[in-house]
Amino acid sequence: MESKLKYKNYIGSIEYSSADGVWYGEILDINDLVSYEAEFKDKLILAFITALKDYDNHMGNN
Repeated sequence: MESKLKYKNYIGSIEYSSADGVWYGEILDINDLVSYEAEFKDKLILAFITALKDYDNHMGNN
């Protein structure tokens, strides 16, 4: 997996918390804080896309 996630025109970070045992990240280069997390690294892309869809809906960009 890459060090960044990409979907449409968005980029997301990839981090791991050993204390919590989860993968997490945030959507980069937007004016809001939108984060996502998953227990397994290969599921992080799904969490990222879900967060983006929620963000787009909230912003009225559906």
